[in-house]
Amino acid sequence: MSNKVIVIVLDALRFDVACTHLGYMQHLVEQKKAARFKVKGQLPALSRPMYETICTGTPPIEHGIVNNFISRASKEKSIFHLAKEHNLVTAAAAYYWLSELYQRTPFQHFNDRIQLHTKGPIDHGIYYFEDHYPDSHVFADAHALCNTFQPDLLYIHSMNIDDDGHKFTANSVQYRNRVLAADGLLALSIPYWLERDYQIIVTADHGMTDDGNHGGNTTADREVPLYIISNSVEAKVYEEELCQLQIAPLICELLQINPSEKMQDLQVPGIY
Repeated sequence: MSNKVIVIVLDALRFDVACTHLGYMQHLVEQKKAARFKVKGQLPALSRPMYETICTGTPPIEHGIVNNFISRASKEKSIFHLAKEHNLVTAAAAYYWLSELYQRTPFQHFNDRIQLHTKGPIDHGIYYFEDHYPDSHVFADAHALCNTFQPDLLYIHSMNIDDDGHKFTANSVQYRNRVLAADGLLALSIPYWLERDYQIIVTADHGMTDDGNHGGNTTADREVPLYIISNSVEAKVYEEELCQLQIAPLICELLQINPSEKMQDLQVPGIY
């Protein structure tokens, strides 16, 4: 069984809307090809703090990225650092904040967009810096990285769901249709990646409210989905709510590498 992993973060995807509008992902769940969990995100439910939490398994009060305006390199050991310690190849197609956290900061838009063969924790990266950069292009960037470098860990982060949520609120045709569009991209991509022996995680950093924002303590802010496609996890709907701090050690488990000392012990049910 392969230990390669693709992590897909659909920015601002609420759990309830994922369940109603990710038709392809729900099909995989019904056909017992994917596991589905509800995840309770950390606070504040903001993007940059949650990127750091997802990648390091540490809460904002510990890692210190407690606001989107805190622009500095991470001080924690991320999944990328850990993968590199095990001589694995890492790659990312993501918003530029990921580069600022784990590669170099501040991001230089015309120099840092494409970073290949780096000495940082992310070997190969393509980073975008406009929130309306098409999700289809993010997935195309990811496919290019996957085909060219065959990474052991590929991190994909798309922004259009969040962008439309802020523009039109979560209770809008535009937000729901954007989730449908993301599901279509997953339907095009996942079978291709499964043929190449990848395990796949699909989740979100935070949700989106009917006011068109996020950051607070409501279920709309905090509850996000987690889908896992792996022979190492029993495929079904789980009623247990997971803490978002479990995602990083889960990624380590699927990569078959040791987690960091700061990560929680893995408590995800259904793992073989």
